[in-house]
Amino acid sequence: QGAGNHTLLTEFVLSGLSGRPELQHLLFFTICLVYSMTLIGNLLICMVTVHPTLHTPMYFFLRVLSFLDISTASVVVPKMLSEDRSISYLGCVTQLYCVVFLAATEWYLLAAMAYDRYVAVCRPLRYAAIMNTRACLSLVLLSCCSGKVVSVLQTAWVFTLSLCGPRRINYFFCDIPPLLLLSCADTSLYEKQLISATVLVIFTPFCLILLSYACIISTILRISSAESRHKTFSTCSSHLTVVTLYCASGTLIYLQPKSSNSQDTKKILALIYTIVIPTLNPLIYSLRNKEVKEVLIRVMAVLMKK
Repeated sequence: QGAGNHTLLTEFVLSGLSGRPELQHLLFFTICLVYSMTLIGNLLICMVTVHPTLHTPMYFFLRVLSFLDISTASVVVPKMLSEDRSISYLGCVTQLYCVVFLAATEWYLLAAMAYDRYVAVCRPLRYAAIMNTRACLSLVLLSCCSGKVVSVLQTAWVFTLSLCGPRRINYFFCDIPPLLLLSCADTSLYEKQLISATVLVIFTPFCLILLSYACIISTILRISSAESRHKTFSTCSSHLTVVTLYCASGTLIYLQPKSSNSQDTKKILALIYTIVIPTLNPLIYSLRNKEVKEVLIRVMAVLMKK
């Protein structure tokens, strides 16, 4: 089923993170550990943020972000840990759709979280009126709908290409860059479209985030007390850290979609994007947030007593 005879593929084989047999057991236990940390950390965030003292828009968005992180890791990791590396055509379509949907939705959600911080810092007297329950739900729904549109278009465009080999994908899940390498047709037009989509999905929310933080920083600098300035900025620092991690890894993966020489680098970046960052998010938000830490300690104390 090579590219030479143009036999269309109906099944793929994922290479995983490494083809070296001596590393397989180490990688298996490492990924299991990281995935367990992702589940535990994000489930704790979901539990903690339903506490009455944390019923604010910021923690509502954080709860949704944790759910998306769990979903992203759960779409990718089980197949990584499976001894059977083969994946059907339909399975590959489904996995790509889910990964793109979750990634795009997270980006729009991060923009919504930046807007929430902007209103909290720059419009504090109107915060409760602007960021009411309806507004928060609308922003989450808009993020999901935007992610769905992006995912449907990207998945449809990729799988309208003639994929004729090789059958083995040098990746650990079905993603756009490795699938483009299997096409027996000219993909230059699609690559340009993908770069445009990357700009739309990543840089448009990123620009909105930068604009929000420009207003936030301007407001913070006008605060006379150094302690108040630090306290105000500390409520935004966790979100800014997460945005930086997502932006750095996401853009490096998709801005050069068909560069075969960088596939190993892309695998590392994709690992960071889909597994490592979801593990770090609960740590970033809990370690830098006094309210979350206090509630987390109470929840852990209750769980230990049980």
